[in-house]
Amino acid sequence: MNVVWKLFIVFLKIGLLSIGGGYAIIPSIQEQIVKNNNWISDKVFTDIITISQMTPGPLAVNTSTFVGLQIGGIAGALAATIGCILCGIMISLTLYHFFQTHQNSACVLEILNGLKSASSGLIISAAVTIIWLALYNGDRSEQNILSLNKTALFLFLTLLFILRKWKIHPILIMCISGMAGLVFYG
Repeated sequence: MNVVWKLFIVFLKIGLLSIGGGYAIIPSIQEQIVKNNNWISDKVFTDIITISQMTPGPLAVNTSTFVGLQIGGIAGALAATIGCILCGIMISLTLYHFFQTHQNSACVLEILNGLKSASSGLIISAAVTIIWLALYNGDRSEQNILSLNKTALFLFLTLLFILRKWKIHPILIMCISGMAGLVFYG
C-alpha cells in the first residue's frame, strides 16, 4: 500500500477514535506511528510532539502534519492532516444537530459527563507518556532507575517548582527550558 494512502488511513482511524482533544490522542498516535508501523522512533516522536506544542494550532493536527511530513513529504502531511480532521468534522456536525434536537435531555447530559471523565483519563495518560519519554530519553528498552535521565528530572522538577511558586508565565518557562536544553544537550 502506498505510504501516503496508509498515512491517510492510519490518521483517519486516529481521528475517528480521538475523544478529548490533542493531549488525549498522543498515546494513540504514538502507538500507531512508533509501535505498529515503525515509521519513526520514540525520540523523533517526542521531538514532533514538542514542536507541535510550540506551533499555533491544535496539537493533534500539528502532530499529524509533522508526522506526515516526516514520513511522506508534502503529500504525506496533507494525507495525515486530512485523515486526522475529517472524522472530527463529520462527527461534530452530526453531534451539533443531535444536541440541538435533544438539548434538554437528562440522559444526554449524563453521557457528556461520562465522556468528560474518559477524556481526563486520556489526557493524564498522554502526560505520563511525554514525561516518561523525556526522563528515559525515548528508550523503551531500558526503563529502570539507572537509565533515568537525572538532568531532565532535575530540570523538570526545578522548573515546575518555579512555575508553581512564582507563577511565572509558561512561555518564559519554555524559553528557560530551551536554553537549558542547549546548555545540557546542545
